[in-house]
Amino acid sequence: MPMQQNKPRRHFLKAATAVATTALGSSALLSAAWAQAKWPAKPIRIIVAFPPGGLTDALARSYGEHLSGKLGVPVVIDNKPGAGAIIGIDAAAKSPADGYTLVMSTSGTFWQNRILYSKLPYNLDKDLTPVTVFPSGPLVVGINDKIPANNMAEFVAWAKKNPTSMGTYAPGSYPHMVADQTNRIHGTQIQSVHYRGEAPMWLDVASGQSQIAVGSYLAFNAVASRGVRAIGVTGSYRSPKLPNVPTLMEQGDTAKLVTLEGGLPLVAPAGTPEAVLKLLADEAVAWSNTDKAAKLRETFAIPNKPKNLADTRKDWEGEVPVWIKLAVDLGIKLD
Repeated sequence: MPMQQNKPRRHFLKAATAVATTALGSSALLSAAWAQAKWPAKPIRIIVAFPPGGLTDALARSYGEHLSGKLGVPVVIDNKPGAGAIIGIDAAAKSPADGYTLVMSTSGTFWQNRILYSKLPYNLDKDLTPVTVFPSGPLVVGINDKIPANNMAEFVAWAKKNPTSMGTYAPGSYPHMVADQTNRIHGTQIQSVHYRGEAPMWLDVASGQSQIAVGSYLAFNAVASRGVRAIGVTGSYRSPKLPNVPTLMEQGDTAKLVTLEGGLPLVAPAGTPEAVLKLLADEAVAWSNTDKAAKLRETFAIPNKPKNLADTRKDWEGEVPVWIKLAVDLGIKLD
């Protein structure tokens, strides 16, 4: 991907300010007409911006099942992958703000795409508002098992001497940024190869078509016995499923990117009534305390839980500008 080295800082400041405004911009009061509408009165649709089979899809389906049981209406999962999640997010952004359409995608597609793309068919700062964020837990850094490296430093040394590609699950995604940051810091020439989801990404690492990838524990584990080996995890703590694999921080990587934990935001069209947003977030918290949710988190090695609407907005206001600044500093452009 082409690099733009001097991205104007004013875009970052404008975006960061707008994020805080959007987080607080949902309707504060329900109108009398809405209150009498007895929401929900029809099926709720959760658009998933990735194909079935990954973490985003699994969380959306489990939460949707819980929500359907609590509200007494069907909750339909609508997978709309493609274009780096733009297709799915656009469908939600252009939907009525009536509480019947939501979208779930990765944090980067909501937070950083405003910097990574010069033009989007929607305005991430004005057209959407957060409901909650489902944590994704530490992501696994996995390499083809034939590569003679046991940690990230050894892999970087190998990559300097060999053609190397990083599999990513979407343009502008976390692994894409890891690849670009590694190139900047260490002088490697790792090429990012974008896939429509994690499954094909990890299969190509297992076959040796790509040499490295970063993704969820469950998707990694599906190929762990087929030629893929973990050499690190992202975030500030080790994966509960890989206690012997050190974090990149423990390996001496001090870059801000590898210390952060992203997530899978659940987002609604801006203007969705406040009472609906609060109920949806509260049910995400209630879902997280069920046995089914606990088993799902254990399967994906996710120790943390989603938060209520107020806490989500606080995190959104504090964390999103940090992620945006990382995109600005890296200077990646996808169009």
